[in-house]
Order: sequence, then C-alpha cells, then structure tokens
Amino acid sequence: MTKLLTELAAIVGDAHLITDPADQAPYLRDWRGRYEGRSQAIVRPANTEEVAAVVRLCVAHGVPLVPQGGNTSLCGAATPDESGSAVVISLQRLNRIRYLDFDNDTLTVEAGCTLAEVQATAAAADRLFPLSLASEGTCRIGGNLSTNAGGVHVLRYGNARDLVLGLEVVLPDGLIWHGLRALRKDNTGYDLKQLFLGAEGTLGIITAAVLKLSPRPRSLCTAWLAVPNPEAAVALLRQFRSECGERLSAFELMSQPTLALVLRHIPGAQCPLSEVPPWSVLIELGDTRADAGLDEIAEAILAPAIESGLVLDAAIARSEAQRVALWALRENASEAQRHEGVSVKHDVSVPVSRIPEFLHRADAALLAAFPGLRIVAFGHVGDGNLHYNCSKPDADANAALIGERGDVNRIVHDLVHELGGSISAEHGLGQLKRDEIRRYKSELEMDLMQRIKSAFDPKCLMNPGKVL
Repeated sequence: MTKLLTELAAIVGDAHLITDPADQAPYLRDWRGRYEGRSQAIVRPANTEEVAAVVRLCVAHGVPLVPQGGNTSLCGAATPDESGSAVVISLQRLNRIRYLDFDNDTLTVEAGCTLAEVQATAAAADRLFPLSLASEGTCRIGGNLSTNAGGVHVLRYGNARDLVLGLEVVLPDGLIWHGLRALRKDNTGYDLKQLFLGAEGTLGIITAAVLKLSPRPRSLCTAWLAVPNPEAAVALLRQFRSECGERLSAFELMSQPTLALVLRHIPGAQCPLSEVPPWSVLIELGDTRADAGLDEIAEAILAPAIESGLVLDAAIARSEAQRVALWALRENASEAQRHEGVSVKHDVSVPVSRIPEFLHRADAALLAAFPGLRIVAFGHVGDGNLHYNCSKPDADANAALIGERGDVNRIVHDLVHELGGSISAEHGLGQLKRDEIRRYKSELEMDLMQRIKSAFDPKCLMNPGKVL
C-alpha cells in the first residue's frame, strides 16, 4: 500500500478505503453506462472533519478528487477519468439528519442523505420538501444540490437552489466553510452558497445543508389529459395557472412514442385513457386544506377545454393508488428507453411560449437529416424543460446514429440557443457537455467561470474535467 493510501486509511479506517477493483466498480461507472473511469481508491468518510482531512491529504500529494453522492449523475459529473490518478470521495456515510426547526420550517441534513429520506423526515413533521425526482430513492441530497436538480415541482417550488438557505462546504484547500445559516433574509454581501449550488463539485464538497420546508398538501388532484398538440398543452397550462395559481404544482408533457415505450416495457403500466393520445399532459394540484375541492376545480377548467377541443380526453385519479399509477407512467419514461438501447439524449430548456416551436422545428430538421428517427419527447412544460431524445429502432441503424451524435446535438442545441434556451436545464454539464457549452456561452461568461474556478481551486484538483 502506498503512503497516500496508508494515510487515507488512518483517516477513515481500513473498512472504508476501497482499493480492490471489483469493489470499486460500482463507484466508477455512471448510471447511464456512458462513462467509466479508474481511481486509486474509493474513500468513504464518516463526517465533515474526515472529508476535510481527506481533501487536505490529497491536495498535499497533488491527487485529484472526485466527490460522489448516489452516483446517479446523468452527465458523468461523478465519474473519474481513465488515468487512475484520482481518489473518489463517497459521501454516503454522511447521512445524518442534524436538526429539524419546526417553527422556522427548515431541515438541516448531511449530504449523504437520500432525497427520499429527506422527504420522509419532512413528512413525519407534517411538512413537505418538494424536490422530487425519479431517482429519489438512491440519489443523495448533496448531489442534488451540487447539480441544482429540478424535478417535477419546479413550477411551484423552484429548482434545488431555491430550496436552500445555508450550506456547509469543504473547500479545495481542506478548509470548512460553516455556512449553515437558516435565514431567509441575510443581506451581508455575496451570497456564497449560490457558487456551490450547481457547481457539480468543482468548487468544493457540500457536506450539509439547511433546506426550506413547505406546508404539506392535504388534498391533491392528479389528472392525465389527452391533448392534440404542444400548442394545446401550453394554452392549457396558461388556463390552469390563471385559475389555480400556486395550487398548480406539476404540469408534465409526454409524446405518444414516449408513452408507448412505457406501456411496452414497464410491468403493470396501463394507459389511463381509451387510447394512447398524440400528446399526454399530467397535472397535479395541491392545497393545504383537506376540503379544497380540487377535483371540482379541475373539472370546471376541463369541461370547456374538452368542448373546445383543447383537451381530447381526461382521467382524474380517484384514489391514491390511481395517483401513483399516473405518476409511474411519467417517472418511468427514462427507464423505459433503456430497454431499447442507447439514445442521443438532450436536457434542454426554452421559454414556455416557445416549446411548440422548438418541438416542431427540431422534429422537422432531425427527420430531414436522419430519416426513420424515433424522437422521444417529454418533460416539465411548466418550467420549459424538455427531455428530447433520439434513436432508431433497428440496432445497427441506431449504432450508426450514435456515431453521429455530434450532428444530432448540433441541430438540437443550435435551435435551443436560437430560441433563447439552455442546452442543460437540470442535469448539469459534467463531462458530457463540458466542451459543447463553449459554443453557446460568450467568451466573457466562460472567462468569468474560469476565474471563479481558479480562485477557489488554483491547483485544479477538485473534480477536474467537469463543467470546465
């Protein structure tokens, strides 16, 4: 064992220093299977002080560091490179709920808590932590914050960065920033926490956070709607927002090919309508009153929408089991795609008003360039975030398409940029879009980002090769 590994074992204990290649394997491959690297070791510290000690030791040896939570990154942000020089710092043992402040509506948690654990702790206190993702059972809150995760309730509650009041961070020199403030008003200079939220572990390692809680909804209305086209979906969103205001917490869109894949590959999945529509919308209303009459409110909006043809058909969940089944159709969209091989994936955002234009123009351009293309489109229409994925049903043709992913990306990303959008809405840049982003950000923006990186991490040892 090298001197570095011996000293790391002294910090975290022999049982939490993983050097055997077989035991390391789950930490070295990303969720999508696109990236696979090597490392000197996987280190599993138990607390913030151990994280800081590991960072100081690795910096002293000039060793790169790769922070990792639940290893559910979709852009390779938590995967080391192939050089084998890095040490992966797994935060899974930092999994303590530190403090619940009921009157302040805040929850202080460590970075290794799963999102589901955070949600459950809030629910046990009759509160809501609204961040919700399909991977919530395995993703960790530190990773959610480091990537500024979005999810299905951004429409009402905002992205991950909107749900944080304070952070504890181990900096690239091993110092600990104790920024766990639980204040909603703190006008004393730069909002430092925002530098680390969405930085994907390149400026420091988030070890704990103070999270904002909300009142728990006591009544919900969840409905699956058929609409003829994206224009109708955007018009319907406008109506629901006008009539329901903050009661509208989710507004999701799925194309016919997307729903067809879910029905084909996810056991127990059933279409809630008489036939698979050209486009589906999943909406959810929530209210803190148990007798809010949300079903009646939704029906009052839907009745004229059906008469006008804005909505073709509708099914409202009448039980919790039906509600869960509707959400399962949406949440399993990504999993269903995995059953049919690799696709060229895009996580993009455009202004809500331009979603129909993006979908029509992107479809036309791609089908002209790649005949026979299958386009799987779904996402969070309420905040303009679409997951727009391309593949071909035939395995050989699809392999050829993957080889031309750069051309596919160029068509999609150039259009997104033209429409005033972003090529990464909620998944981050990681390794996947690290070089691509330079085409769409100005030289000044890139220079400012590089200056920040250099100021925090002059040796470039903190998650190198990600974002920049």
